[in-house]
Amino acid sequence: MALEPPQRLVTALGEAAQDGDDWLEKLPQAVERAAALRELTIERVHVPGGRSSLVALVHLADGTPAVLKLVPPRSRPESERAALAHWGGLGAVRLLDPPSTAADGALLLERLHRDVSVRSLPEAKALLEAAGTLRRLWVEPPAGHRFETVAERTGRQADAMRAAADGEVTPLVDAALAARDELLGGDAEVRLLHGTFRQSKVLQGDRLPWLAVGPDPVVGECAFDLARLVRDRVEDLIASPSGSSITRRRVKKLAESLDVDQERLRGWTLFRAVESGVRARRVGREQDAELLLEFAGWL
Repeated sequence: MALEPPQRLVTALGEAAQDGDDWLEKLPQAVERAAALRELTIERVHVPGGRSSLVALVHLADGTPAVLKLVPPRSRPESERAALAHWGGLGAVRLLDPPSTAADGALLLERLHRDVSVRSLPEAKALLEAAGTLRRLWVEPPAGHRFETVAERTGRQADAMRAAADGEVTPLVDAALAARDELLGGDAEVRLLHGTFRQSKVLQGDRLPWLAVGPDPVVGECAFDLARLVRDRVEDLIASPSGSSITRRRVKKLAESLDVDQERLRGWTLFRAVESGVRARRVGREQDAELLLEFAGWL
């Protein structure tokens, strides 16, 4: 059976390639080993798949459908595993792996309907369902956890933003960095966060109507997590003549619905949009960068 990684994954990982990184080359063999360890039958690789992992549709020894996900080491699969284990299927896809399989960087997960996400719903309904899912994920982190903090993650991102900024985007970068400094100086409640939450990360399930997938977990304030949801369907916002006012209403509505401070949500939305825009420029995704930076200018 062909187990080659989808082109979407190859392209995305190529943008972030590091010297000595041969994970993609070894991926077909890694899938075979992970499946053999868990006594799985491989059905097929999911295409087009995601940009940061390979997903294979599999069956357990008893015939139960499941998903085998392989994640490159730099994407911290051990952190995703720990978060999914802590959530225990509440609001997120259920981890089926026993702890003994943790060393190979693969995750065995319950099968969801991967072609049906919250993003397929009308926008107002999609935001409502996504926000409800996110609320269930915001729990206290486990004692003695080793999750990255918002301060640590955004500190790395801030360094990269400063290094990549040029005359055209410097004002936005300065505003984003100033917002981060102010936000980190506050006293916000700490929760375990999804880290990369958006509508396409919420898939239809059988056990529950909607479940989150693909976390890059981080510990910090809830407004940081919600900020990524604010800019969902950014291409539609930019195309709308009232996009800036829609964005402001969205910030207000999401903040109120999830009991998050509106100004803190606006600040984190600004930081995350500018960071994503600068990163997109750095790897040559000019169209994405233009959309994100225009969106950030509205904040």
